[in-house]
Amino acid sequence: MKLAFFGAGAWGTALAASAAERNDTLLWARSEAQCVQMRASRINRRYLDGVALPAALAIDSDMGAALAHARGGLAVIATPMAALGEMLSRIAQAGGDAPPVLWLCKGLEHASARLPNEVARADAPGLARVGVLSGPSFAIEVARGQPSALVAASTDALLCEAAVEALHSDALRIYTSDDAVGVEVGGAVKNVMAIATGIADGLALGQNARAALVTRGLAEMTRFGVALGARAETFMGLSGLGDLVLTATGDLSRNRQVGLMLARGQALPTILEQLGHVAEGVLCATAVNDRAQALGVEMPITQAVVQVLQGQATPMQALAQLMGRSARAEG
Repeated sequence: MKLAFFGAGAWGTALAASAAERNDTLLWARSEAQCVQMRASRINRRYLDGVALPAALAIDSDMGAALAHARGGLAVIATPMAALGEMLSRIAQAGGDAPPVLWLCKGLEHASARLPNEVARADAPGLARVGVLSGPSFAIEVARGQPSALVAASTDALLCEAAVEALHSDALRIYTSDDAVGVEVGGAVKNVMAIATGIADGLALGQNARAALVTRGLAEMTRFGVALGARAETFMGLSGLGDLVLTATGDLSRNRQVGLMLARGQALPTILEQLGHVAEGVLCATAVNDRAQALGVEMPITQAVVQVLQGQATPMQALAQLMGRSARAEG
């Protein structure tokens, strides 16, 4: 199968490298300089240093060439959430038969608080065959061929089958779902909860506090998702509980690192400069909080994270606010 990956960050590069072992795969990067470097060294030094890229993986910065390669195959968008609308529009406007599209983006659009599937419907209504690929996956481990599992979600069953055909391997299992909303909500909210858990661990609150945050974070995620039309059981799967546990507790998680550094008193601009990569939870937290309030969904952990990120509360003040909430039945 022909595959074109749009976005040469860590995750796009890792999945493209994995797919290239079995498919005619092209990785598109916005920067020609980055393409030159990757073609010469067969390493993505900026985002995935130390992992050799397969010789079969084509690398190009020509959008037209990448779109032509995807035609008749599958397009995979691996940009940050902020660029999803632009990429969908470019694929839709390319002319000819548009390929089916999967996105790897996790989050809500910052300004509009739209989920990725809502962005697709609004910005590229001509793309009928679309879906999301998500789940617990650090890019470096996928690139190294360590065992991982993801879920491809779409109302288009044939698209899900194509994702399995293209990406399923001995080291990477691809499950399918028709609950794209639930899968997208899990991928977005888990980043916010990872910031919260990082703050708790940075304050040395203990493993009891970590377990409570992960569990209550899952409850917030589920309430929010169900209000948007998702099925509650989706959040017990790979894209919900699975991704939440990984991102909240794994030290490779950038969002967890944001929380740890906030707990140490570092300023957010300094933290983001040190990370050098996108931490989607920072932008997503406000969007999730705004959307939840509009829906009348209670998300106290998300609200506390937003207050810390915006400098409205210190980590300790946010903790006191959460612990001071009145007792209630679990649910």
